[in-house]
Amino acid sequence: MMHFNSRGRVIMQQYVLPFTAIDRSKIAVVGGKGANLGELFNVPGIFVPEGFCITTEAYKRFIASNEAFNEMLNSLERMTIDNIDAIETIGSKIRSHLEKLAIPQEIKAEVSEIWEHTGKHFFYAIRSSATAEDLPGASFAGQQDTYLNISGLDEILIHIRKCWASLFTDRAIIYRIQNGFNHRDVYLAVVVQRMIFPEVAGIMFTADPVSGNRKVVSIDASYGLGEALVSGIVSADLYRVRDGTVINKKIAEKKIAIYGLEDGGTIKRAVAKEKVNRQSIEDQVAVVLAELGQKIEQHFGCPQDIEWCIADDTVFILQSRPITTLYPVPRFFDERLHLLISLGHAQMMTNPIKPLGISILKTFMPLGKNGNQRTESNLMAEAGGRLYIDITKVLDYKLGRKLFPGLISNADEFIGNALREFSSWKTFKIQSGPGKKIELPLIAKIAPFIMKVFKNIVFKESKGITERVDDLIDKQIRVNRDIIYQKVGIDRVQQIQQLLPTMLPFVLKNVGPYIGTGLLTYRLINKLAGLWLNDTEQELRGISKAPVGNVTSEMGLALGDVADIIRGYPSVIEYLKTAADAEFMTGLDGVEGGNKVKTSLNSFLAQYGMRATGEIDITVPRWREDPTQLIGSILSNVESNSAGMHRTQFLQGEVEAKKAVESLIRRLQYTRFGFIKAKIMKHLLVAYRQVIGVREHPKFFIVQNFDIIKKAILEEAEYLVAAKILEKADDVFWLSLDELIEVINSKKADLSIIKKRQEEFKQYIKLSPPRAMTSEGEIITGLQQQQDIPEGALVGSPVSVGLVEGRARVITNLANARLNKGEILVAPFTDPGWTPLFPLAGGLVTEAGGLMTHGAVVAREYGIPAVVGVDGATVKIKDGEMIRIDGRKGYVKILSE
Repeated sequence: MMHFNSRGRVIMQQYVLPFTAIDRSKIAVVGGKGANLGELFNVPGIFVPEGFCITTEAYKRFIASNEAFNEMLNSLERMTIDNIDAIETIGSKIRSHLEKLAIPQEIKAEVSEIWEHTGKHFFYAIRSSATAEDLPGASFAGQQDTYLNISGLDEILIHIRKCWASLFTDRAIIYRIQNGFNHRDVYLAVVVQRMIFPEVAGIMFTADPVSGNRKVVSIDASYGLGEALVSGIVSADLYRVRDGTVINKKIAEKKIAIYGLEDGGTIKRAVAKEKVNRQSIEDQVAVVLAELGQKIEQHFGCPQDIEWCIADDTVFILQSRPITTLYPVPRFFDERLHLLISLGHAQMMTNPIKPLGISILKTFMPLGKNGNQRTESNLMAEAGGRLYIDITKVLDYKLGRKLFPGLISNADEFIGNALREFSSWKTFKIQSGPGKKIELPLIAKIAPFIMKVFKNIVFKESKGITERVDDLIDKQIRVNRDIIYQKVGIDRVQQIQQLLPTMLPFVLKNVGPYIGTGLLTYRLINKLAGLWLNDTEQELRGISKAPVGNVTSEMGLALGDVADIIRGYPSVIEYLKTAADAEFMTGLDGVEGGNKVKTSLNSFLAQYGMRATGEIDITVPRWREDPTQLIGSILSNVESNSAGMHRTQFLQGEVEAKKAVESLIRRLQYTRFGFIKAKIMKHLLVAYRQVIGVREHPKFFIVQNFDIIKKAILEEAEYLVAAKILEKADDVFWLSLDELIEVINSKKADLSIIKKRQEEFKQYIKLSPPRAMTSEGEIITGLQQQQDIPEGALVGSPVSVGLVEGRARVITNLANARLNKGEILVAPFTDPGWTPLFPLAGGLVTEAGGLMTHGAVVAREYGIPAVVGVDGATVKIKDGEMIRIDGRKGYVKILSE
């Protein structure tokens, strides 16, 4: 039994706790809902209706030694998300069993005692509170049942049991399976709270749940009990409050409300006609609610989803929980508004990156260093395991606002749109002013680059550009390798820090002008062709085909050669279908033709083994570390192509490119002033074809350097493992470069931090990163309504012209990729690792990308239509559906299942 002191605080308890004895530390025994209510109950100035919690110990006692229940749980644990019918059957049996199970006498006695103390004459709301509820990245909200206006001990006990049973509703079971929660590890507490009969009630989000803005409080309000609003039965007024002012409101037609009955239970009633279209709360009340919400947010330290009601001119808080759907925002230490753009979308890699990968990339950025090149750039910020670039300072310049959105659109059109939108905001204009002028020192730095681009276009270079660039890159790679391997320990890591920020300047100086030339000439060719001629789609599809010297195209051809060798050995093909990581290469030794295939694969990996999907993250496995990543591409090639077809297609591409160039020039000659037009176009086409081969060289240079760095860091990690400082070598992936230096220096590592970061990373995987967001958390999609798009079509950026219909093949993991000839590849992104699939694809759709990103460039090289930047494409388009993609207008239309 329990006893209370003179202040109503519990002295001894087992199965029941009053709110006075509950705070956030009690989450294990009262669940998330109960812990938050108890915490707020004891905060001055916040009114929470009195109540108590039936603890998880009571639930454990209730189900203890119950053989039938255990057997049903065993059956449930074998279920997967595909067994919906079986889940429904077992769930129904468990609920029925628990609702008939007797509550132990000792639990009844404690509930009776606290009920009498709290008030026998009151009506109560009874809600479930799960122990795994409202954890970071997971919310159990709304999965168990709520019962309102319950009176009398017997009814309270009945509904406590119903709450326990609701732990096994179909939606709760499915959620646990989807999120990897063990059914036996989630316990249920029950909140019993005095009923309030309000005039108005609602929900308040202390950060705008739609835009993500942390400075805007969003309030829904309607008449009667808030439960009707939560369940979606009634309409609600919407108020958005910022800095003590209602900045937006939408008044709903509120025809129905739910009220409590005098004898218990609830009823729906029609709202009086004069109140239907009237504000349910005045603006000033919304402001007061927002201030209260911000106080609660400040107490808990994160944005909150709050249920509230108003009765007798008092605001009561009925529930508060973290908002788990907001994308994380980096911290800034000034008051100005910043714009952050996603590096992952621009680099076609939207997966989360481990801490070492983040540190490498932030050190790689040569700007924002404050004089010390070894430090991480302050222009890059981590959020949700992804990297964002703070582009605000670029937009402070008038020329930056004018030119940079167009420049970034080549990587992602919607990010470019977001920059334009942000630049037009009143808040930004007030903070930034009319825009700075570029100063002479900056002009002096940019001018040589511009002059080289101009020179490349006007004068054209002689042949051999790719060869010269290859030589430069090869020499620098050898120099960098020697520099890194001359050092060990702390000196080596510091040398890596010193080397990283030199890579981008090297690329910009030696390769950048050629890429700039390719980009500018391509845009000029498209613009002039459209201006001077009609129907140039066929020629424009051809001019980019089969570029000479493109390292990524050459890699695809080399893998096709490997597939040709494998094609002759059926035993190897069967082996590849079941090959495992650990013994992949050694397993080939016992297969007919295996040695020959192994030699071919090793030769390929010697040249391209540093590549991978998502290769900007140094921590992802390279092909040399996990060759099984290539199996899907190889088998697709073997099954869908004949021997040598990939080489034949490439040669055919060269012929088609030559014909496209000749066709454009010939057609122009028959137009007005055709001689001049043809001469200009020929000049641009020759310049374009000379430089497009080096488009992939910068990435190849950087990836080769990253591979050298990875090998060196793993060597250092092996020393730390041998010294028993780290448990395994890849633990180093969870440290920054500075932290690695400190571990080597101190000979100590905090393994708990590593484990914590590993858990956080699991949550980051579930997040969908925005392309652009502000420092206030507001997401800017950059999605603008485009003209002449069919109704219901998915909109993206047109990057490779053409119209094609075909069956969608949705591939989210390259390791399991299988693509048949002519199918349309639908992927989250493509980088050089995906290149071997392009000869088979009839078209391309990606969720990330722009005009000059990998997928777009390679699609043009193969002459296949492509639309990129299609939000949610891999979810909205189902595998096997017939779709149409229009690479000129930039849309995807789903035709049939």
